[in-house]
Amino acid sequence: MTISEIATVSGKGGLYKVVAPTKSGVILESLDEAKTKLVATTNHRLSLLNEISIYTTTKEGTVALEDILKKIHKDFGNDLGVDGNSDAVELKAFLKAVLPEYDESRVYVSDIKKLVRWYESILKYAPELLTEEKNEAGKEEKK
Repeated sequence: MTISEIATVSGKGGLYKVVAPTKSGVILESLDEAKTKLVATTNHRLSLLNEISIYTTTKEGTVALEDILKKIHKDFGNDLGVDGNSDAVELKAFLKAVLPEYDESRVYVSDIKKLVRWYESILKYAPELLTEEKNEAGKEEKK
């Protein structure tokens, strides 16, 4: 599984694994124990995690979510010291420790809560995503 196979659906909690395309959308399966199936159509707002990034004050302007998740794993491992219910000050301090140049005016506390919840979910159900190197492009070139 890769980060490009994990999606989030607006209005639905949690993360979903992309199972297969359909004529009118895509079949998703929740990443948790329930393994709930969902057919996401054009009515759903679906975002793949590899398309999500966090605003920064750097010249580039953003940092990919995958890079941030891997940095969190490298720096904090299994113990973040915060969770999705932590207060705003703790969450902002956590993200500042991970990504000092994040744009505080464009990244909201709700975004940081999502980041923490997504990290916990990936750590529990797909930990291999946090340790894999970005060598997918290299594999494609060799073929």
